[in-house]
Amino acid sequence: MTTIARPTLENAVGDEGRWDAIAAQITVWAVANGVSLRDAVVLLPFAQLLPDARRAFARSGGWMPRIETTKTLVASLGPPSPAQAGQVSFDSTLDTLSATALLRSQAWGAAWARRDPRGFEQAVAALVATAQELVRAATALPSAARDARWAAARELLTPMAGPGATERLLARVALEWASLAPAPATDRLFAAAPPSAWIVVQAGGADALTMRLLPDAAPPCLLIDTDPADDDVFAGLNAACTPAFAVCDGFEHEAQCAAAQVLVHVQRGELPVALIAQDRVLVRRVRALLDRYGLRLLDETGWKLSTTRAAALVMSLLQAARPDASTDALFDWLKAGTDDEAALGALEAACRRASVARLGGIANLRLEPSAERLWAAASAVLTPLREARRQSLSVWLVTLSSALEASGAMAALQADDAGMQVLTALRIAPAAANAGAWTAGAAQLVLSLPDFQHWADGVLEQATFRPAPSFDDLPDVIVAPLAGAMLRSFGAVVLPGADDKHLGAPATSISLLGDAQAMALGVPTAADRRREELLAFVQILHAPRLTLLRRRVDGGDPLADSPLVERLATALAARGRALAAWQDPRARIELAPTPIRMTAPAAAELMPARLSASACEALRACPYRFFALNMLKLREDDELEREVEKRDYGTWLHEVLHAFHLGREAPAEAAVEIARMVELADASQQKQGIADADFLPFAASFESFAPRYIAWLHARDADGARWLQGEEEIGLPLESLNTELRGIIDRIDEREGGTAIELIDYKTGSAAGLREKVKEPLEDTQLAFYAALMRSRTALPLTARYLALDGSKVLEEIEHKGVEYSAEVLVAGLSDELRRLRAGAGLPALGVGATCDHCAARGICRRDHWAEAAA
Repeated sequence: MTTIARPTLENAVGDEGRWDAIAAQITVWAVANGVSLRDAVVLLPFAQLLPDARRAFARSGGWMPRIETTKTLVASLGPPSPAQAGQVSFDSTLDTLSATALLRSQAWGAAWARRDPRGFEQAVAALVATAQELVRAATALPSAARDARWAAARELLTPMAGPGATERLLARVALEWASLAPAPATDRLFAAAPPSAWIVVQAGGADALTMRLLPDAAPPCLLIDTDPADDDVFAGLNAACTPAFAVCDGFEHEAQCAAAQVLVHVQRGELPVALIAQDRVLVRRVRALLDRYGLRLLDETGWKLSTTRAAALVMSLLQAARPDASTDALFDWLKAGTDDEAALGALEAACRRASVARLGGIANLRLEPSAERLWAAASAVLTPLREARRQSLSVWLVTLSSALEASGAMAALQADDAGMQVLTALRIAPAAANAGAWTAGAAQLVLSLPDFQHWADGVLEQATFRPAPSFDDLPDVIVAPLAGAMLRSFGAVVLPGADDKHLGAPATSISLLGDAQAMALGVPTAADRRREELLAFVQILHAPRLTLLRRRVDGGDPLADSPLVERLATALAARGRALAAWQDPRARIELAPTPIRMTAPAAAELMPARLSASACEALRACPYRFFALNMLKLREDDELEREVEKRDYGTWLHEVLHAFHLGREAPAEAAVEIARMVELADASQQKQGIADADFLPFAASFESFAPRYIAWLHARDADGARWLQGEEEIGLPLESLNTELRGIIDRIDEREGGTAIELIDYKTGSAAGLREKVKEPLEDTQLAFYAALMRSRTALPLTARYLALDGSKVLEEIEHKGVEYSAEVLVAGLSDELRRLRAGAGLPALGVGATCDHCAARGICRRDHWAEAAA
């Protein structure tokens, strides 16, 4: 018979009273039943409880029983049988390979993989999760009872037609795959000689395997159930401890409050402090805050291996090796692994100057010697990966390993804990377990480079990195999951994330089994998982000090109290108690207000010697913008995005039109000129290394643009205008001011007989915006600036216009009326302004409206933080 005991376990402040009580109860029971504790086995729920239990028995004196968990007890009986090729191994990476091969071996599975790769991938994940669940459930059975379980499962999961047929088919495949799993090592527990007594300490619900070990006959068994009775889970609330509850404003506020509470407990010596990782993202932020104080922190949960620097180094290498890789991807990789910062800076500067966003365009750049050497070395590493076609996973891993060696990253990874875990997870440093099964599975899976990159990302996303502690003493803070905090002797517990999204939320699962099927097959149901979480939550209520925290919003989503916190509050109210209001321990600092007002810096010595049209426009629109961008020369580095943007299209189109007119000696038939323009466009695209897929929207736009441009050009030819020059750089010295105006004019035409000069500026923007721009001619800086430059070259009459290239039917010309007068006014006004600035006048931030909305210097002038608007 099994004796069941439900002890009252109060976690007394500052001691290990809970385990002392358990040890005393076991000793009394053993004496009463004539059990020799020396030959008894005490089974605990998880390994972190072993030190507490052993210390408690050591303090009690007498013989100490054998204290184990089922896992440690099984491990002591011998190594597990290695999984053979294709068997469920509980290695997520290997099982995913096996499941992929299993489904692809079926005609319908192979067709699914070709038709919907991402859907097939989700099906593989669900298949693996379901098979592993079924094997775990079968592991809790004696081997003699397992065949009957599989037979009952086959009858339950008979294939069907109609809605849900695919899920049922996948579940049946998972069942058959699970039934072929190797005999579990736990079978040795049923075959081994029984101890003098089985003693089980239960917390967080019953464990199926442990309960199977408790026989109805000899040896005697004791079950110490530390969980509360189901009729009132809050019956054993510690009267001496009332949890504090804090509602924070947002993510950062909650993280700071949780970290502050942990620090308070540490300063008081209430050690160790348990930080419950219910919200893993939030707890990572709390840990970052605590690291500043040099605490001894032990993290039992870890974080995703994919978020480590080592993983980022490997994934950035694979991203840079893709044929369609951007230069940003190249720099991400190089910055993670190269020590030659000067060469890297030179290479990046060259790419940014030329707006080279794709690796293919680097070959056309003239690089400094150091940058040239760096690019050559990088290309040597990337080329074997980039040029490889579809090949087996095992070959990909060899290629990746060679690339890591060639780049010098392998040694760095091997010297780093996270790096070694990355190499092990990717099987570049293969683990001994299941090596044969892995080799067979990896040889069968054939992937392209993007597929291999996706596979590696998935492997690193599934793996968990647990850093080794950097200290030998007992920790001050232990980061633990909720279920891993039960029955442990903590001085205090801090649980952030006590909201309806992270604590007590509906359980989610990708299993293919419904609750009824799961119950019949011994697999945990959603109700089982909810009950386990509830019992774990009730267990930590025995802590001597407990703080619960939540935030009001998560991003843009409102959050409410956790259902478990609401049940706790209701139970306390029934006893005439309530959750305590949390007292914020953070130090309050009073700061005197320092209003920010508009500044007007003066810097005559920084006046540039050369001004462009955009610089003059900046000076006229907002003097402070001119100060920041042209005098201080502050610049935002343009993003080297792989995607082609409207600005990239405009630059490319300018180049195509210039090349077209350079080679156009006389008008030809429209079809001939259109074909020539398209040929030049293709050549320019290839020169810039722009992939067809990236350029597709703009290529379609250009197909309709070319005929419209040729039609407009032929109309100008008939009107007596001819192209004279393009992309012409002209300078206009202002001698008395030591300044030169300089700009590049897109196009210069002359009228028949040389009677007049026309300046044309190509625009890919809205024609309506251009019309608005020239409505007040003196407000249009660009064309007036170009006219002033051109006046230094010719005495002929000047006209100027914008040519809107995006017209849907015809190209539209927007003329700047009286541009010669505008040019005179511009030069005179600009000269006066430059004299004032050289004399020490200030440059206030006077921009308003759209000038500020799109200003790169807005954050510098602090306009958004001014105490009051400028008069």
